[in-house]
Amino acid sequence: MRRRGEPREDSATLIAMETEVEKNYGSVTTNAPVQPPDRNVFSDGSTRIDFVLVWEEPMNSQVEASSSPAHREWREVFLQKLKNCGLLQEQKEVLQKKTKIRFVLLSAPWSVLCFYAEDISLRVPLQVVSSPVTNWSAQVLSRLSIPNPFHQDVPNPPPDFYTCQFRNNKIQRFLGSNNRDTFFKTTQRHQVLYEILARTPYGSMKRGEVGIDRLLNEGVFTAAYPLHEGGFQLPTPPVPLQSLALRQILYSYWATWSSWRSYQPLDHIREYFGEKIALYFAWLGFYTGWLLPASLVGTVVFLFGFWLMATDVPTQELCNSRNSFTMCPLCNICSVWNYSDICSTFKVGLLFDNGGTVFFSAFMSLWAVTFLEFWKRTCSTLSHRWDCSEFQDIEERPRPEFTAMAPMTIRNPVTGIEEPHFPANKRINRTLTGCMAIIVMVAVVLIFLMAIILYRTILTIIIDKSDTVLNGFAARIASITGSVLNLLVILMLSKVYTSLAHILTRWEMHRTQSKYEDMFVLKVFIFQFINFYSSPVYIAFFKGRFVGYPGKYNTLLGVRNEDCGAGGCLVELAQELLVIMVGKQLINNMQEFILPKLKSWWQKRNRRRGEGKGEEEEEVCPWEADYQLLVCEGLFSEYLEMVIQFGFITIFVAAFPLAPLFALINNWVEIRLDAQKFVTEYRRPVVERAQDLGVWLPILQLITHVAVFSNAFLIAFTSSFLPRLYYRHTRDSNLSGFINFTLATSPSNYSQQHTRCRYLDLRDEEGNYLPEYYHLLAIRLAFVIVFEHVVFFIGRMIDLMVPDVPEDVEIKIKREHYLAKEALAENQVQKT
Repeated sequence: MRRRGEPREDSATLIAMETEVEKNYGSVTTNAPVQPPDRNVFSDGSTRIDFVLVWEEPMNSQVEASSSPAHREWREVFLQKLKNCGLLQEQKEVLQKKTKIRFVLLSAPWSVLCFYAEDISLRVPLQVVSSPVTNWSAQVLSRLSIPNPFHQDVPNPPPDFYTCQFRNNKIQRFLGSNNRDTFFKTTQRHQVLYEILARTPYGSMKRGEVGIDRLLNEGVFTAAYPLHEGGFQLPTPPVPLQSLALRQILYSYWATWSSWRSYQPLDHIREYFGEKIALYFAWLGFYTGWLLPASLVGTVVFLFGFWLMATDVPTQELCNSRNSFTMCPLCNICSVWNYSDICSTFKVGLLFDNGGTVFFSAFMSLWAVTFLEFWKRTCSTLSHRWDCSEFQDIEERPRPEFTAMAPMTIRNPVTGIEEPHFPANKRINRTLTGCMAIIVMVAVVLIFLMAIILYRTILTIIIDKSDTVLNGFAARIASITGSVLNLLVILMLSKVYTSLAHILTRWEMHRTQSKYEDMFVLKVFIFQFINFYSSPVYIAFFKGRFVGYPGKYNTLLGVRNEDCGAGGCLVELAQELLVIMVGKQLINNMQEFILPKLKSWWQKRNRRRGEGKGEEEEEVCPWEADYQLLVCEGLFSEYLEMVIQFGFITIFVAAFPLAPLFALINNWVEIRLDAQKFVTEYRRPVVERAQDLGVWLPILQLITHVAVFSNAFLIAFTSSFLPRLYYRHTRDSNLSGFINFTLATSPSNYSQQHTRCRYLDLRDEEGNYLPEYYHLLAIRLAFVIVFEHVVFFIGRMIDLMVPDVPEDVEIKIKREHYLAKEALAENQVQKT
């Protein structure tokens, strides 16, 4: 029997490992296709480059001498400490006309990789998973015996492994450990290097002088990045597909426009860019696929409105009324007008406001719930396949900046490891400060909204006063220009607040990167939610509600409250959504398509201007070629754009049934634009791990719940669906006389001073509400309650019927835990 304190005997039996040739990866692959020689190496031709640091110096010796001595000192200290950590270094120079670019090539030897791989809990392979990988749409098409138009054969698919956390003393038990050059994947080497760079100090720890990010912000280094694996263009002459590099495969089978209808090679994306980026593209593709049925149903509902335009009795009554209905002025100086003047506008309103709207609103509410439930299943499958199932709960390390700045340490109750700690009371004070900043910025948004409301009212008065041909279009011009102005204000405030949120979140000192990003996202989303949706919410639920009636109009700052246009508020809401949603998408896509190309062209143009004319592009070293690329800006703006879009197609879909179709078209373009940026125009980002969408998923769930209430109130209070239904059952089943039913007559005291006129309301000639108003109010409130209860009940049933984790994934998780336990177990020899 072993005594306490004696070393345990490490004689665990090796687990059986599958090593079929077609399923192996890295060092365990045999008969691998011939790859072009690796150029990402030191001058010795064998030491692999894992990371590159860059800074620029002026060529003039006098200017160089006058440059910041503090920067030179920090740089020298930082590089020396990297050497002390065991990193290998090699420096290169590139001379231009006015500047000298210095590159420091970094490489981590085997001992350093092993130490930090265990420290940051990298996962390494134990056994190949032999089960095939399929997606839901492929399974559906297969069961229906329909050929899959989205399928494409992508060469060199990375196999799936059972994995566990790396342990240096158990290295012989991991798959492929016999080859040190390929045991750790390239992306894992990048993770190790970035961890070292992020936690290495270069000055005073108390002043936060630590890490590569701070040095980049201070301008000590101009860039820090891992290298792309070769070029992205296909070689000439053509080579066998199995010989293509991973970047070339991603470009040919993912980033080109010809791949617009094909599945994304998610495993290849994950292998090259890491789990976080791959998970974003998986979600974007899944979301885009689910938009297909939503856009189809929305288009049918929209087309149903065209049939209704030709058969609707109230529309025919209005268009044939001629001078029967003289309407009250829409502003204090406006003149009376005939209701028949808005015949065309009223017809357009039927495209958005018809019986199909109710069905489509309920459909989209259930669609959103079902979409999120099935995404949870897909996400759990991917996070397990990509070894991130327990990442945030157990494996995630504190942020390097937090590690350096925390004033004390505390033992982690989960892992038992001593970790940096920041006192909760200090963090609460900082968080409250951030909340105050959010409140101030939200107040700014509301001030701008009031300014735009006043702008529309004043512009309407100015145009109506002028003796021009625009008199009859005053309200429409004011509405459209107000929408465009609102879009510009939204985009401007978004830029300002995003920068402010970065500063506040960094100051709050969150422990992990996931928590840091979640809090940053939450700050920005709260602001953006108010920023983007305040104007549509105002038009949908508040505009025209507090106008009053002739002779007793309500005012705001001395100006009469804004009333709905001649065609009603739902038409204005559809117009506002069209301008903001589609306009934002067009501007974003133009920026994503044009700006990166212009920036890249400008950098390459400056690069060529400083070189000799005889130098060819192929002669540029990999680290120099990647330095000319753009810095990867992360996924925040991409996620935010899609989540805001998700809000538009769910919260206000009752007023804009074509929103899913516009979103589908935009997303098809978005996937390829984003793919091209990452493969061809961005420097290679450092791999980040993630097990789900983070705080974005609760935000999507919140939007789904808000959408149910929003659509219920839109149908009940903004749409004409319930008034028509009430009139059909109480007055006339054919809706004859419905137009007259919806119009009130101006009070006698107003008619004595002005022309007798009609206005939209259910009031008597004294300005008091009719009994029908209260009947309709009760029906509207009952509809809201019934609608949201039915939708939430069905959504809850869907939630119960669709488990978040598929059964086969649960089995794989148990199998992986068993294999990890066997591989890392310490056998105890029993002695009698």
